[in-house]
Order: sequence, then C-alpha cells, then structure tokens
Amino acid sequence: MTDTWPYLDVHQSRTHEPTPYEYKLAATLEEVYTREGHGLADVVRGLNARQVHAADGSPWTEESFRAEMNRLGA
Repeated sequence: MTDTWPYLDVHQSRTHEPTPYEYKLAATLEEVYTREGHGLADVVRGLNARQVHAADGSPWTEESFRAEMNRLGA
C-alpha cells in the first residue's frame, strides 16, 4: 500500500483471510453467475445443484443465502 492518496488496497474491508468454505463459496458463485444467471433463485439453485451448502451443511434457501451474504459483508 502507498502512503499517497488516492490509493487502493484490494482487501481494505477484509478482517481475516478467507476460510476454505469462503473460498469454495466464492469460486462456485463465480461459476453459477457465469453459467446460470444472477437472479437469487438461479444462485440458490446453482449452489444446491453443485452441493455447495451453507456453513452448517444445510441446502441453501433464498433467506439463508441473503443472511449469509449479510454475515460475510457481501
């Protein structure tokens, strides 16, 4: 990072290194967005079809996906 303004720190809002779960979720979301769409129903369906479930191991619902994105600060 530089001391002059403006600067860009690509991880300026990161509070910790992503966990393996977070890395897997991010990679799968990129794949779902590319192949299936950006709608919430598309994302939930795509994650569940790839068996990338919520942190507690349960299949995604629209409500649980929204809550997880909120928790992760996305």
